[in-house]
Amino acid sequence: MFNLLLILLFLPLFGIFFLFFLKNERNIKNFSVFYSFLIFIISLFLWILFDKTASEFQFSFTYNWLANYNMYFSIGIDGISLFFIIATTFLIPICFLASYEVIQKNIKDYCILFFFLEFFLLITFSTLDLIIFYIFFESVLIPMFLIIGIWGSRERKIKASYYLFIYTLTGSLFMFIAIIHIYITTGTTLYILLYNYNFDLFYQKLYWLAFFFSFAVKVPMLPFHIWLPEAHVEAPTAGSVILAGILLKLGSYGLIRFSLPLFPKATVFFTPFVLVLCVISIIYASITAIRQTDLKRIIAYASVAHMNMIIVGLFSLTIEGIEGSLLQMLSHSIVASALFLCIGVLYDRYHSRYLSYYSGLAHTMPIYSIFFLFYIFANISIPGTSSFVGELLILAGIFQENTIVAFFAGTSMVLGGAYSLLLYNRVCYGNIQSNFLNIFYDISYREFLIHIILIFITLVMGLYPKIFLSCMHETIYRLVSHMEISIYYL
Repeated sequence: MFNLLLILLFLPLFGIFFLFFLKNERNIKNFSVFYSFLIFIISLFLWILFDKTASEFQFSFTYNWLANYNMYFSIGIDGISLFFIIATTFLIPICFLASYEVIQKNIKDYCILFFFLEFFLLITFSTLDLIIFYIFFESVLIPMFLIIGIWGSRERKIKASYYLFIYTLTGSLFMFIAIIHIYITTGTTLYILLYNYNFDLFYQKLYWLAFFFSFAVKVPMLPFHIWLPEAHVEAPTAGSVILAGILLKLGSYGLIRFSLPLFPKATVFFTPFVLVLCVISIIYASITAIRQTDLKRIIAYASVAHMNMIIVGLFSLTIEGIEGSLLQMLSHSIVASALFLCIGVLYDRYHSRYLSYYSGLAHTMPIYSIFFLFYIFANISIPGTSSFVGELLILAGIFQENTIVAFFAGTSMVLGGAYSLLLYNRVCYGNIQSNFLNIFYDISYREFLIHIILIFITLVMGLYPKIFLSCMHETIYRLVSHMEISIYYL
């Protein structure tokens, strides 16, 4: 009768219900912050009660919602989905805090859309049915489309919203067709039943391609990446945080949840293609980031490079590589979000993201410069930060399978150092641009609180990753073993 996961999924809807009765803007903001933080605290109990020694789905709940058609509303979490749910519930209150003094129009609508976004994401990461996954995988686009289109910062925000919507929706149509064909072939879309189903190799390849194109757009991989820089540049700061922190993970999560275990033979067949595409994406995105003049575009292209590095780890098909990818996804959720928050601090004060506009901020904003430097180091995987452990495991995993790919993927650390240090040098060092910047004040108490929390988590993940890896290990071991059995014995 009491299922913690089921209760957690519907808590954002109760938040939306309560928001309808609030009129005062400050009350709406305070309620959104504290209620979303309460949801995060409740989600931590999933981690506390999680059985690390079990590889099966936990907190499971199944309801036959279309009995005549053998379709189920089925949820559950394992070592893969646990931290995506916690990351979602963690970043939503961060988004509300970041928007507390910035968003001034349609506050209630803004908060309602973020709660809807949280609701859709939680179900996407916990559902065990392909149809339900597709419905909520696509539903995420609606609040994000509105957040960028209404609260975006510049005139191109409508164009950016349509880029996001059309690119991701078009790619997902292939997955929808594949899901329908799977249902006609097998009579079910329930993940647990399909997990051990031996699809014909020809159909495996077709299904894999259909799912891959859908997830590749979300990652994004070349040549489907065009929408991401546009969306980041035009989105409000909180929109960029949730986009980089969670929405980009939908593609990589879909690959590890569905593509790898359901179509293992096709995964092995297409692995060289994916690795080549990822290497090209990493090098292209890193070099492109170096030549950008918009602060957000630099971090957006950096996100493309980091996400493709994560895909390299997934398709190493080793325990080390996949665990490293999962840890790197969590690290990227924190570090990329923090970098967008740092850029948001500058935009809120000076209303410009043009790189040449800034110089010498270390003289006028010393605390901000220290925080920014920490995230720059984390972004280039300095030892002691969360990104170092993830990239180390990814490179260790892919090195076992293909040393050439490992070498070219490793260039991301060199190129990442180039664009990251160049960005910090041009923003924080040099002479103050007195022609442009006349009013100087460092970060506020609210911003200080946000960054202290993010820095603490980054250090914990970098210095003691065992608390995360121990929850993932059994699930990843089961996944790799399942793929080996499926490839060699079925």
